Amino acid sequence: MRKYELMLILEPELEERSVDSTVENLLKVVAADGGTVDNVDVWGRRRFAYEINKKTEGYYVVVDFTAKPETSHELDRQLGLNEAVLRTKILRPEAQ
Repeated sequence: MRKYELMLILEPELEERSVDSTVENLLKVVAADGGTVDNVDVWGRRRFAYEINKKTEGYYVVVDFTAKPETSHELDRQLGLNEAVLRTKILRPEAQ
């Protein structure tokens, strides 16, 4: 098991109260493979420095999770297929 950090930008058309439930649904793959979601930090709606898919705002979410490498690849694949997701980035934080 490895630690990962996921940066996620969601569509601005989502209602603010539905962002948490949307993120929970997206992260079900981590729990299904035996991983854990350690922290979910919703930054809220922010303005972009440049347009992404003709949008100027989006909901930023940072997630810390522990999972197998195969699980992180599957999560990245499923995030890419979801229409509510504008951008993603999965990183392995440096060992401290």
